[in-house]
Amino acid sequence: MTWIETIRYEAAKGRLKAIYERIKGPDNNVDNILMAHSLRPHTLEGHMTLYKYVLHHPSNTLPKWLLEAIGVYVSLLNKCPYCIDHHFAGLKRLLVDDNRANALRAAFDAHAPELAADHLSARDMAALKYAAALTQSPANITEQDISTLRAAGLSDGEILEINQVTAYFAYANRTVLGLGVSTDGDIIGLSPNDNSDPDNWGHQ
Repeated sequence: MTWIETIRYEAAKGRLKAIYERIKGPDNNVDNILMAHSLRPHTLEGHMTLYKYVLHHPSNTLPKWLLEAIGVYVSLLNKCPYCIDHHFAGLKRLLVDDNRANALRAAFDAHAPELAADHLSARDMAALKYAAALTQSPANITEQDISTLRAAGLSDGEILEINQVTAYFAYANRTVLGLGVSTDGDIIGLSPNDNSDPDNWGHQ
């Protein structure tokens, strides 16, 4: 599950148990990436707040499938199988189109989103290109990159959404890879899908 000690739902007490009650899925399942924080419940709370507000907030204007696609692509670039598996399952569920989802995945695996050009708008492609650059060479990002995103039709608020999703997955990938978090026992693809309530962390 992880290379460090974790506290399972059944053994949790106090503040940790209260948090688990808010984020658990079916059969009291708590995702391993979240359980990895169990020795420090305050960082678990911080992680979940960041995740929910970046990916599942009602004020976001970009489609959730695109935010998930960015997460899958960034996780592939960072070679994080845990996040790839979870978020590709979420992407497929959101698209309700396995052919499109599989085309995107094949393009991302090849590190070439342009191979899925039939399934992506110019705006989508610009978002993914920026996410890749920010992941692979963040110090090389310039103001021109932001101008390119604007020219593709993205507002500054949407650029911020893309930036924050990319940055969140850098954090999540390193949490997983640095602690040896596996998907053993996880229910793949659960997510807190109630976008109308940013404080509802329940996974479905």
